[in-house]
Amino acid sequence: MRNRLKDLREDKDLNQTKVAIILNMSQTGYSKYETGENDIPTNVLIKLAKFYNVSIDYILDLTDDPTPPKRK
Repeated sequence: MRNRLKDLREDKDLNQTKVAIILNMSQTGYSKYETGENDIPTNVLIKLAKFYNVSIDYILDLTDDPTPPKRK
């Protein structure tokens, strides 16, 4: 999962500070998600999946398919 978060962030040419601002948190707090030091809360996972337009399963490295689920 750590590599996924970093890869998604870098694919958008963002630094940790910019993602942290989007999530309304500190850069240090976000960094701990990328390093695996802290687990990502569900509400943050949802925000990240929506921001990157990928599935939560993709962020969690449960699938290699980034396609988000279709909304009803």
